[in-house]
Amino acid sequence: MQGGLMQGGMWGGLRKALDRLYLAGGILAGLFLIAIAVLVLLSIVSRLLGIFVPGLSEYAGYAMAASSFFALAYTFGRGGHIRVNLVLTKFSGTRRRLAELWCLAAGSFLAGYLAWYSVKMVRVSHMLGDISEGSDAIHLWIPQLSMAAGAVLLAVALVDRLISVAAGAPLVAEQTSK
Repeated sequence: MQGGLMQGGMWGGLRKALDRLYLAGGILAGLFLIAIAVLVLLSIVSRLLGIFVPGLSEYAGYAMAASSFFALAYTFGRGGHIRVNLVLTKFSGTRRRLAELWCLAAGSFLAGYLAWYSVKMVRVSHMLGDISEGSDAIHLWIPQLSMAAGAVLLAVALVDRLISVAAGAPLVAEQTSK
């Protein structure tokens, strides 16, 4: 998916493992989308039958957050995120590669910062025993865990791409023009 680093030996195995990890995030995102549909449908049916099922709306919200965060790394790897191509296309050659590296470094820093604070939020919620205020009364660290995992996965994907481009991988525009 990302390409660029040596394809054989240890690096080839690492490349395959990372690509499988990003794909797993994409699959989890899809499963959480299905969970949202099931939860919304269950909520509608239960209301029509006059049955109260506590927490359905909250769980659908948690599933939406999980789906969004688990999809980040997979979507990044497939080139689905909004990029700064408007600016990057003004450069070519070495200047383009340097601009791409700068963008990837800034993105890696920001994603790492988000990941660090997301993991810290899960730890603090767990230590404090935070419980949601909704009718589900779930420990908040449980749904927060998917956000933290997705943020960490995105940070790994950005650092992976930064290292790949620094090692000579083709840039996004070069990949799509072939």
